[in-house]
Amino acid sequence: MELPKDKKIHELRGSWIWFGEDGIVYSKPKPDAPTEQTNEEITEEMKKLRVILGNNKVCMVTESAANSRPPQKEQRDFIASEIASVVKALALIATSPLSRMLANLFFSFKPPSYPVKLFSNEKEATEWIRQYL
Repeated sequence: MELPKDKKIHELRGSWIWFGEDGIVYSKPKPDAPTEQTNEEITEEMKKLRVILGNNKVCMVTESAANSRPPQKEQRDFIASEIASVVKALALIATSPLSRMLANLFFSFKPPSYPVKLFSNEKEATEWIRQYL
């Protein structure tokens, strides 16, 4: 995904966030995004994200980080809970076989309470997520 030039970009520690014209929220990881974070760091980032989202649940299209690693079980549960608190539906763009495998593992260990689907490109991800707006 490319950062849009005509939208306000919100910056978090590990990603950029913006709103599409249709109300979909987009998230792109930064190249230097941390590969590991403590629960406290995740909590702080989620507080910032909730402010950006206006404390609403949203439909999100996000790109997986190329350098991501699978979290430990206790952190996986924590992350899953945090994501569920802000997401109505999630379209995840996995740009490499490794990121696709990690996403499949994450969601198979802790099936989410919201619709989620993996994609290889932004166009298909956006088309799919529109049904949940």
